[in-house]
Amino acid sequence: MPTIGWFEILLVVAVAIIVIGPKDFPHMLKKVGSWIGTTKRYISNIQSEVADLDIGSNEIEKPQEDEKKDDKI
Repeated sequence: MPTIGWFEILLVVAVAIIVIGPKDFPHMLKKVGSWIGTTKRYISNIQSEVADLDIGSNEIEKPQEDEKKDDKI
């Protein structure tokens, strides 16, 4: 997978400043940062809910395993 270096980032920023304009560029950066923050919170929330489901399923499975051991004895 190709990596993005500093030169490529500088080139993208320069093109963005030319296209968007230096006056609106800070506002666009704030909006993009807000979108990234919202996306990170959303993904973190989903990961924690999946982890909670996984923990809950492990707790449900443990008593069933204990019952199987009691049946064998």
